[in-house]
Amino acid sequence: MRRPFKAPTPTKEGPRANREIRVPRVQLIDDEGQNRGIVSIEDALRAAEDAGLDLVEIAPNSEPPVCKITDLGKMKYQSQKKAAEARKKQKTIEIKEIKMRPNIDTHDYEVKMKAVRRFFEEGDKVKLTLRFRGREMAHMELGMKLLNRVREEVEPIAKVEAEPKLEGRQMMMVLAPR
Repeated sequence: MRRPFKAPTPTKEGPRANREIRVPRVQLIDDEGQNRGIVSIEDALRAAEDAGLDLVEIAPNSEPPVCKITDLGKMKYQSQKKAAEARKKQKTIEIKEIKMRPNIDTHDYEVKMKAVRRFFEEGDKVKLTLRFRGREMAHMELGMKLLNRVREEVEPIAKVEAEPKLEGRQMMMVLAPR
């Protein structure tokens, strides 16, 4: 026999308000911001009802809990706006990859370095990858010399986050903006 699916009880977002507050006494702050002291929950709910507003739990962990008479809808709206503003201001740092070969020509190298500088200006990290093919594996020092040259060139604007290391046929180095 199959058991019936029992969904978990829904958890409410945000602070408790009005009849959801289940403590006998609360520290009450009225709609003007004045501290009314410790009152019973019935008196606090009556005061909120008289003002035409909601009784909202501000500090549930204090003893007794602090409740404020305020407009719950307005409070939720303001917290949503604050969260949206914080999301807008944050920047995600991406890792951009630049691939090179150990025997790269000077012009190609300059074009790649221009891209590296642009990535640093945008605030992104750069992962430099050197791929060795065939007989190039016998001359790892050329790759190391190239990565050191890149490091010296971007020294004023970037720092080395991961030192050059060899993984199979590739040598990698990660640079982060200063």
